[in-house]
Amino acid sequence: MNHLKLVSKLYRRVKSRLDSMKYDEFNREVYFRKLGMQVGENNRIYPENLGAEPYLVKIGSHCTIAAGVSFITHDGAGWVFTDEIPSVQKYGVIEILDNCFIGLKAIIMPGVKVGPNSIVAAGSVVTKDVPANTIVGGSPAKHICDIDQYKDKLIKMWSEQKPPGYLKELDDGRVYSSKYIDSEKKLNRNILEEHLKDFFFGSSSK
Repeated sequence: MNHLKLVSKLYRRVKSRLDSMKYDEFNREVYFRKLGMQVGENNRIYPENLGAEPYLVKIGSHCTIAAGVSFITHDGAGWVFTDEIPSVQKYGVIEILDNCFIGLKAIIMPGVKVGPNSIVAAGSVVTKDVPANTIVGGSPAKHICDIDQYKDKLIKMWSEQKPPGYLKELDDGRVYSSKYIDSEKKLNRNILEEHLKDFFFGSSSK
């Protein structure tokens, strides 16, 4: 690679990084649309990069894509056959449907569809479609439980852990934007921190 090509490649990488840094997790979907990705509204997308072929990724609405998530839309292992078939490649679309949560450092493989209202646990490697209303985890990812089972467990645990009166206004039945909810949680972070230290460790935390 000559110097001009190297400089051009570095420039493209730096420019892409700087362009992404203009956005936060609540409006990064706008940036990915510019790259050709099909993405809905009201998402939280933490990664600044979602793979080499963002145009092969579809994300619905009200999804969270946590930090470190990788969307792999091609099979690079075809490289071992390039001496015999120089042009050989393999690609697959990834679809994340509405109201899904893709956990920290999860890997989604080519051709996978994650059904609506589903959760992929942190660190999972998803090689097959995830049915709607399902939680999967592990490597390879396997069924853990249904979304309703998780919801019941979550509500029970939160009722025990929640500080008295904490963010009461958010439980009034109205619909708030994800960004507003997150900002209110940040404003009340100290209240939650002190309560949880006392809840889990008692007087030893003081």
